[in-house]
Amino acid sequence: MDLSVALTPAATLRRARADDVPALVGLLADDPLGRTRESPTDLAPYRRAFAEVDADPAHLLVVAEAEHMVVGTLQLSVLTSLSRGGARRGQVEAVRVHRDHRGSGLGSALVRWAVEEAAGRGCALVQLTNDAQRADAHRFYERLGFRASHTGFKLELPR
Repeated sequence: MDLSVALTPAATLRRARADDVPALVGLLADDPLGRTRESPTDLAPYRRAFAEVDADPAHLLVVAEAEHMVVGTLQLSVLTSLSRGGARRGQVEAVRVHRDHRGSGLGSALVRWAVEEAAGRGCALVQLTNDAQRADAHRFYERLGFRASHTGFKLELPR
């Protein structure tokens, strides 16, 4: 899928490329929670994951670029389920905006694009999870029309 979309006057959206992996990992690691679970010094597992995501048409990893720098990202996955009459769901993951671009409207533009893309792919709803510690992010998603309708549970498995 060829993709190039103006998100804001300063940023363009495009499909992520393998050479974006270091910048993407940098975005993932650039917050208090990310620092504890990401490892920017060992990119091998991220490169493997990128190759899997990029090869699967049900997943789309995008970047926002400004001045030839990756300044935002998210992953959109389309999941088909038997529930809701066999509906497709858009699952939004790993929304990140570079610290210098937070508050600029870039995050809102990224998520709005994902919602429109999910609708275009036949999704009946868009869902995401967010760490319970991220109160600012909760307010951000609520401003965009998302509502905290479910309680999520996770079980960490040994690697």
